Amino acid sequence: MIGKLNHVAIAVPDLTAATALYRSTLGAQVSDPVDQPDHGVTTVFVELPNTKIEFLHPLGDDSPIAKFLEKNPGGGIHHICYEVDDILAARDRLKADGARVLGDGEPKIGAHHKPVLFLHPKDFLGTLVELEQA
Repeated sequence: MIGKLNHVAIAVPDLTAATALYRSTLGAQVSDPVDQPDHGVTTVFVELPNTKIEFLHPLGDDSPIAKFLEKNPGGGIHHICYEVDDILAARDRLKADGARVLGDGEPKIGAHHKPVLFLHPKDFLGTLVELEQA
């Protein structure tokens, strides 16, 4: 059901410093920051030959990333994202198998302008999983 790894998301307390670290120290191609008000985050993508790294920074005090950074002030891996061919079919299969879809269970449009869903970390080895329609 899952396809390729789309990205690994890292919550960062300082978006400018994280961008500089990857751009200057590691020599990576890094996007400009983009506010995602529907998700309460600002994102930056690091483009790699085989996948992406997504930096997440809080956009507003009630951002889920602000809450994550309260518990992890230095930042850290927030979630991993896998591609699926049909997000509704994937959701229905996962729910039938007992997995919990976060939110109302309906896909939202993600940072790549494609439908996404998040799966409960307790159902996936303590890891928050995002599914994105390919």
